[in-house]
Amino acid sequence: MSAKTNPGRFFEDFRPGQRLVHATPRTVTEGDVALCTALYGGRFAVNSSVAFAAALGLPGAPIDDFLAFNLVFGKTVPDVSLNAIANLGYAGGRFGTPLYCGDTVSTTSTVLGLKQNKDGQTGVVYVRSVGVNQHGEMVVDYCRWVMVRKRNPSAEVPLPVVPDLPQAVAVEELLVPAKLHCDGYDTTLAGSDYLWDDYEIGEKIDHLDGMTIEEAEHMMATRLYQNTARVHFNQHVEKEGRFGRRIIYGGHIISLARSLSFNGLANGFRVAAINGGRHVAPTFAGDTVYAWSEVLDKKPLPGRNDLGMLRLRTVATKDRVGSGFPYKEADGKYDPAVVLDLDYTVLMPVRR
Repeated sequence: MSAKTNPGRFFEDFRPGQRLVHATPRTVTEGDVALCTALYGGRFAVNSSVAFAAALGLPGAPIDDFLAFNLVFGKTVPDVSLNAIANLGYAGGRFGTPLYCGDTVSTTSTVLGLKQNKDGQTGVVYVRSVGVNQHGEMVVDYCRWVMVRKRNPSAEVPLPVVPDLPQAVAVEELLVPAKLHCDGYDTTLAGSDYLWDDYEIGEKIDHLDGMTIEEAEHMMATRLYQNTARVHFNQHVEKEGRFGRRIIYGGHIISLARSLSFNGLANGFRVAAINGGRHVAPTFAGDTVYAWSEVLDKKPLPGRNDLGMLRLRTVATKDRVGSGFPYKEADGKYDPAVVLDLDYTVLMPVRR
């Protein structure tokens, strides 16, 4: 193999404290936004309408928050997870300055910890990744951990370091975009009369709609993010793998679940944090994804009388509708239909 090609890092190539500068900064275009809309059908008004966004004090319609997340994530793949078996979870994620068409996002990661698995064939790598715009302003800042193959099972690795990650992002740490206000928020145009005041802790919301995943769509989405993980593209290799076929990038499922959540949470117009999350099971072309959400917490934002936060758990399922079943078994295992368990925080206008 030519020394000029990049085989990706294996577990033994990582060290705690290592800083990775990811290649190819990405300038966001209207084409990216149009393709994202075509793939997921997102309907949140602030991302759809320049006029709606302007009424909230924003300079334009920001791109979908999870499009921003996936663009940042995609940059990390060649350096962090090209040789991954599975992306295991997220924690401590915050969204900062919104991205707009014409902005350029760049990404760096820092290795927070490492732990070799008992089989000696793989290990878990913990990283913190930060995406910034062309002005150096933070766009997305999150932690994730991923299971990565070893190149050489007998290679020596550092002593295990498992970082202490937060269970949730505190309300005081949530960032509100500069100049954002809800004085001009129009619930009719947003698509729902239900505001922050109308939701209760413990309430469950069935989002009702489902989307069937097509093979071409999930590969197109993953290419949109310039995510180069082989498990999503290469059927020639994956037919000999664990599942015998290409698995769908987890960020595709997150974006589908967020889009589906519009039906019931249309006024949760801004994602402020990813508190935690797991890709519980793989998904494949032909699966139909449904979602439901539970309100875990609600608080007013400090110093604001126009915005509150809702902490949500959104559970995505495949080929099973509704929240009327326990998503975890008595022994703590997830129901086989569950593919995503995402704990995140949205901002929502307060009724005044």
